[in-house]
Amino acid sequence: MGKVKVAIVDDHEAIRLGFATTCENFLLDLVASAATVDELLEQLAGKECDVVVTDLSLADGSMVADNVERIVAAGPAVLVYSIADKPNLMRAAVRAGATAIVAKSDDMLSLIEAIRLAARGAIINNEITASMIDADLDFKEVSLSAREREVLSLYASGMSLKQVAFALEIKQSSAKEHIDRVRVKYARLGREAGTKVDLFRRALEDGIISGEML
Repeated sequence: MGKVKVAIVDDHEAIRLGFATTCENFLLDLVASAATVDELLEQLAGKECDVVVTDLSLADGSMVADNVERIVAAGPAVLVYSIADKPNLMRAAVRAGATAIVAKSDDMLSLIEAIRLAARGAIINNEITASMIDADLDFKEVSLSAREREVLSLYASGMSLKQVAFALEIKQSSAKEHIDRVRVKYARLGREAGTKVDLFRRALEDGIISGEML
């Protein structure tokens, strides 16, 4: 096997530059480096790539599950390289197809080893990835309609029901009905959703939103 071809998507330039130096030191072939998945996929067009390293959260507001799915669909394996402080997003990344999660607190050799294993198609059963898989076994997925997800996304992100109704061009009473149904569906699964903060947490857990409340 020749040099492992690797790419990185991270919105911090310092991380990307540091990773480029690491690739040189460990004889990895860095074929793309970008701040967003859109930019990354443009750079990868027509190129071979074995592994993409990405952060959990990017500044463009994209959701990690969508990012992982798009990269995996393009061919490379995906490693999430993160400070690993958001279990809900880590679980979403693994569920979407990430090969493993490597904590930024780990030494650089751990990341390099994970990259080389991922390039060979090996299963990486490190502690943090295993814990996310185990946690997912008991995770109860709620079945929301497209409109319920849309209303929840806006409401949980900080909008009032009036603002949600205006944005979606529906009645405020309709927006409230959707949120009430969402609360009932979560409650049936034993997942607390009585307050707006609860809904924010549930939406994060299910990959419906990503980031902070407005």
